[in-house]
Amino acid sequence: MKNIAVLVSGGGTNLQALIDAQNSGIIKNGKITSVISSKEDAYALERAKQNNISTRVIPRKNYNSVSEYTRAVTNALIEEKAELVVYAGFMTILDEQIVKAFPNKMMNVHPSLIPSFCGKGYYGLHVHEEVLKKGVKLTGATIHFVTEECDGGPIILQKAVEVRNDDTPETLQRRVMEEAEWVILPKAVSLFCENRIEVKNNKAYVK
Repeated sequence: MKNIAVLVSGGGTNLQALIDAQNSGIIKNGKITSVISSKEDAYALERAKQNNISTRVIPRKNYNSVSEYTRAVTNALIEEKAELVVYAGFMTILDEQIVKAFPNKMMNVHPSLIPSFCGKGYYGLHVHEEVLKKGVKLTGATIHFVTEECDGGPIILQKAVEVRNDDTPETLQRRVMEEAEWVILPKAVSLFCENRIEVKNNKAYVK
């Protein structure tokens, strides 16, 4: 049974999707053992407490540099004996220290079909605003391993979502979450815990 640590900053809807998947048996051979937040008032902490998952708050504002903050988060994850780290709406930048400590053991959910609409500046509603500006007909979500390159790690799973003519950034964001993010994130976590993902030449292969 692998220990899963989840990094959060806000409401924790992706965390909830993982908790629901764990409770319904979708996640095999893994258990969420800790939730670490960059903000004291993140509602994700409440979700964790309601499910008897241990929590820690490591406020970004208490640290002078990205390097110091990364060290604190990395040390906490090592103390928690994390075997898989999931970024679930974690809005704080960390440096390469954490990548070196957990190579191909950290995954992130991104609300587009990478390599479209990703990289620096593409997060949250901004992604969906750009999707609508470009007029693309399909968007979706991607689960990828975290590397030093922003949104550049090996892609594990992707799922497409239709863009509708009457979409707003908010309606599109909601549909991408419901139809893609909350479906493929628990699936990717389970695949990792079942040792069914292999990485070769910066590509992830599901066995």
